[in-house]
Amino acid sequence: MDSKAIILFDGVCNLCNSSVQFIIKHDKAAYFNFASLQSDFGGQLKETKQIPDNVDSIILVENGKVYMQSSAILRIARNLDGVWKLAAAALIIPRPIRDMVYRYVAKNRYRWFGKQDQCMLPSPELKERFL
Repeated sequence: MDSKAIILFDGVCNLCNSSVQFIIKHDKAAYFNFASLQSDFGGQLKETKQIPDNVDSIILVENGKVYMQSSAILRIARNLDGVWKLAAAALIIPRPIRDMVYRYVAKNRYRWFGKQDQCMLPSPELKERFL
């Protein structure tokens, strides 16, 4: 599993679930695996990687390193198919500025996009990509 990156996401957040579906659609190489933060695996990985409890949106674990907030999103984009790779160019923007925008969206994501009562269940053909 070391050759694949793991995306931890908020399994009850509609924006996060839509983002996972978007990533799956644009990740033809199946580079990413997924786990909700609410899952046993997600909780164990957060603990193993010493990710603070208050981090509750998308997290990327790649090559043993943990990326959060805007860095996670842009590093994910770098591995997507097509034009989405270009979004990684935003990594040149200073992280405090990128993260300020990221935190604003993350703070308002339930209000703007809604929330589910339970985590999404992957389809049978995608099940092996969810940990």
